[in-house]
Amino acid sequence: MALPDLLAVFAHPDDEALVAGGVLAQHAASGARTGVVTTTWAADTPRATELADAVRILGAGAPRMLGHADARVPASAPGRARLLDVPLDEAVGQVVQCIREFRPEVVVTHDAYGQLTGHPDHVRTHRVTLLAAHAAGLPHLYPEAGEPWQPADLHLATHPDSGVGELGPLLARVGKRQLSVPDAHVDATVDVGPWLDEKWAAILAHRSEVARERSLPGILSRLPADTRRRIISTEYFTRLRLRR
Repeated sequence: MALPDLLAVFAHPDDEALVAGGVLAQHAASGARTGVVTTTWAADTPRATELADAVRILGAGAPRMLGHADARVPASAPGRARLLDVPLDEAVGQVVQCIREFRPEVVVTHDAYGQLTGHPDHVRTHRVTLLAAHAAGLPHLYPEAGEPWQPADLHLATHPDSGVGELGPLLARVGKRQLSVPDAHVDATVDVGPWLDEKWAAILAHRSEVARERSLPGILSRLPADTRRRIISTEYFTRLRLRR
């Protein structure tokens, strides 16, 4: 039996694999339609090629890239405004169009902290997607973005306090923050062990990030396999109901 059609909206190439790669592979394996929207980086950059490889491995078709610049990497979209500087209404309209074109039952994005490290692009993407998921179902908002479509649920990818585990010290070692939520905020804990091969292959597809020492793909790639498996085999979500 197919799981619900799912559209993931994340900030950077590699977020889709790190944050929800297992769930994306799980839904695709069940026969559901899955897709990925990435709010930063341009389609003619090397990381776009890596993203295409990762999304293909996860069974999510072709990537959808909004093409805004990463807050910390001007070369991510030469000549384009940073996502943080794009007018909110414009960014929301872009995601509304993606939702209406894909017509998912479930939309997945970052939590309000922007995941453990609180990257500003993650936080901005959360806010944009939260607004877009509501606006997509309202016919008088963004009429130029297509016929209204209301997803049933918005799932916020997160980490509970009790679920940080071995990842916490690894992030602290490279000077990164740890912003976890109270356990009671987590509505779904998903064991993605059956799809771990696809998830790890998708992470490795982001070759430029694997080569960096401080990036999470790079950190994970240098760990013993058993440790890495424990860290990436569970995905956590907070569920917001959108459709009555």
